[in-house]
Amino acid sequence: MKITITTTIDFHKEPLIQVARFIGEHPELGHEEWLASARLMDELRNYGFDIQNPVLDLPTAFIATYHSGIPGPTVAFLCEYDALPELGHACGHHLISTMGLAAAIGLKSVLDTVGGTIRVYGTPAEETKGAKVPMSAAGLFDDVDFALMAHPFYTYEKSGHSLAMDALQFEYVGKPAHAAASPHEGINALDAVLLLFQSINALRQQMQSHARVHGIISDGGKAPNIIPETAAAQFYIRSDNRPYTDVLVEKIKRCAEGAALQTGCTLKVSNYEYSYDEMISNEVLSDLFTANLVDLGINEADIRSGKDHGSIDLGNVSRHCPAIHPFIQVTRGGELLHTEEFRDQAMTPQAFEGMLLGAKALANTAYDVMIDPAVLQCVRNEFREHVQVFNS
Repeated sequence: MKITITTTIDFHKEPLIQVARFIGEHPELGHEEWLASARLMDELRNYGFDIQNPVLDLPTAFIATYHSGIPGPTVAFLCEYDALPELGHACGHHLISTMGLAAAIGLKSVLDTVGGTIRVYGTPAEETKGAKVPMSAAGLFDDVDFALMAHPFYTYEKSGHSLAMDALQFEYVGKPAHAAASPHEGINALDAVLLLFQSINALRQQMQSHARVHGIISDGGKAPNIIPETAAAQFYIRSDNRPYTDVLVEKIKRCAEGAALQTGCTLKVSNYEYSYDEMISNEVLSDLFTANLVDLGINEADIRSGKDHGSIDLGNVSRHCPAIHPFIQVTRGGELLHTEEFRDQAMTPQAFEGMLLGAKALANTAYDVMIDPAVLQCVRNEFREHVQVFNS
């Protein structure tokens, strides 16, 4: 059966590369991925999948479903297709989305014999307001047995951890005045922002070592001869678990309140992007994926242990069903994600070959779980243990 899966993906190699190339050449920002989502939905529709679009009033989100007609597990392949501002597809989401498409096509070739259901989730805006967050909260993954995706990288890496994250905006309002003639009449909102940065920097020595707090001044006033009436800062606040992230957020909010009190400004605090939970990889699924990479010719010694690469909205999905997020080698020069160098290398024949290899490993991993109830039960048992720890 795995031979059928891999030969099916190989048979559709050129059309799949065309899809990846098209999305890579037409980068679109989050929730604006009109061309990418339409192309993916058209391809899935042509392969016999039923399409639901939009999802949760998100116009570029979709769920594509293929039922075998035989009872069995439901697997989700996840597609991301948003690009980065100015850089384009420097995170390789054109490869991620096509991997999900290819894996679904490959698994579909045997599903009518194996049984079960394939779902392909089109999830916009992973880089900002990731659609997996509201989709998870709405229960759209609650009846999924397991979810799979893989990320392009410069090496192979097992599915690992990610950081929980909140995105907070602090907006201060003071009182304008002529900075030379009557500065004493003003209330300087920029001073409040600067005090906030100083307070957070002072707080860092009491933060746990896994915490990450980084921000920008998004509004610093209008002109140097006017006391700034408004000023604002945006921060990402991260740690390796949701409980400590929540604690850290409250401490930073108190820093912000202190800055408002010192300057006499008013303060508004808001979340400018969705909150991401930490990723909890299902080790049973991860080990199966690694074994399938080895079966496909990758030296196990070349597959690194999972690491923390920041924050991903798949973390929220991993609270609702077992999930993995391994990395697939698509470049060989050590190019880092979110750089022009990675973007350019991710459009080469080598990158497309890596993409297809990743799709085969994803589809074969799904097959391993779907044909063996004992393996599926192990996946479920591990997931339940993780959820109990998270909820305790």
